Amino acid sequence: MTARRAPLDGVRVLDLSRILAGPWCTQNLADLGADVIKVERPGAGDDTRGWGPPYMKDAAGEDTTEAAYYLSTNRNKRSIEIDMATPEGAQVLREMACQCDVVVENFKVGGLARYGLDYATLSALNPALVYCSITGFGQDGPYATRPGYDFMIQGMGGLMSITGERDGLPGAGPQKAGVAVTDIVTGMYASVAILAALTERSRSGLGQHLDIALLDCHVALLANQNSNFFTSGVAPQRAGNAHQNVVPYQVFAAADGHLIVATGNDSQYRAYCRAIGAPELAEDERFIDNRRRVINRDVLVGLLTDIMQQGRRDDWLARLEAVGVPCGPINDIGQVFDDPQVKARGLRVDMPHPAGTTAPVTASPLRFSAMPVEYRHAPPRLGEHTAQVLAEVLGMDDAERRRRLGK
Repeated sequence: MTARRAPLDGVRVLDLSRILAGPWCTQNLADLGADVIKVERPGAGDDTRGWGPPYMKDAAGEDTTEAAYYLSTNRNKRSIEIDMATPEGAQVLREMACQCDVVVENFKVGGLARYGLDYATLSALNPALVYCSITGFGQDGPYATRPGYDFMIQGMGGLMSITGERDGLPGAGPQKAGVAVTDIVTGMYASVAILAALTERSRSGLGQHLDIALLDCHVALLANQNSNFFTSGVAPQRAGNAHQNVVPYQVFAAADGHLIVATGNDSQYRAYCRAIGAPELAEDERFIDNRRRVINRDVLVGLLTDIMQQGRRDDWLARLEAVGVPCGPINDIGQVFDDPQVKARGLRVDMPHPAGTTAPVTASPLRFSAMPVEYRHAPPRLGEHTAQVLAEVLGMDDAERRRRLGK
C-alpha cells in the first residue's frame, strides 16, 4: 500500500508575516505538511525572537538568542534572510511568489505595494496564488489604515467588557485574557480560509485575495454573547467565573482550594445536589430548572458557596466525578503539563535544535488517523535556510546569491 502523504505536502507558502497571528496561521499550515518559507529581516528577523526572557537554553545551559515566544509559533518552517526594502530583495521575493501556492502577510493596508509585493502585483504574475492579508481592521472601512494589536482589539471588540469580576465586587473591572486570544483565533480563521481557497483553486485553477481582520475574528469569537445581545437588546456584562446562561457553572472555593463545577443540564444539577448532600436544592421550585436557576442565581449560588466551603477540593472532585458531574481543578501551567491526560496525549514535544539542545514546543492538537502531524524541524535560526531555499526554489547558486543579495 502506498503511504499517504501529509495533507498539504506539495504546497509551498511564502510567509511574510511576523509576531503572532500570521505565524500562528503558517505554523498550522507547516504542521499539515506545507513547505513554509519564513522571510525575515537581515540581522533582526521576526520581532518575537527578542521577546524575552525567557530564552531557550543551549547545551551548556546558557541563554540562546531564541525567545520562548518565538519558539511557540515557528516550528516546521524554513527561515531566509531577505531585505524586501531593496529593489533586488523585492525582486527575488516576486520570483519566489511565482513558485508558491500561498502568500501570508500582515503588513498595514497597502504597505507592500511600494515593494511590488501586494496582491495586485503578485496575482498578475501568478494567477493561481492564494494571497492572505491579516490586518487589524481589514482592507476597507474607516479604520482600515490603523494599526491593530491584540490587546486593543480585546478592548474595542467587547471581550474585556465581559471578562473579569462583576462590578461592585473586589477586583472588578475590565480584564484581558491571559493569552493573545485575538491573534490566535485570527490565525486559526486565516488557516481555514487558506485551506478553503486552495480547495476552490483545485476546481477553478485560480487564486484569490483573503482579507482577514483581527477585529472581525474577535467579534465572531464572542459567539453566544453576541446572540445574547441580539436577542435581548442588553449588552452582556462581566460575570466573573460564572456562566451568563447556565447555573451553577462557575468556580467554587473549597476549604483548601478552588474547583470548577459545570452543570450543563438539569439532570447534572440534580446529581450535583445529591453529591454535595443537598438534595432538597434539586427539588426547590426556585431552582427546579435552568431558567429558574438563572433568575434566582444569587440566592442559589449563595447557598452552594456555603456548602462547598465546608469540604476539601479533591474530595468534592471525587464525589462529582463519581456521579458524572463535569468538574475540574484550576491548574497552573506546570500542573497542566504534569497532568496524566496531557502526558498521555503527548502535548509537549522536544525537538532537536541546531544549538545542540532541544526546543520544547506544544504539540499540534490536530490528530489524523492516517497521516499524523510530523515535527520535522525546530523553529529555525535566523536565515538558517537562505542558501538552501534559494537554490531549491529559484536555482540560485552561491555566486548568484552573493551578486544579487550581497550575501
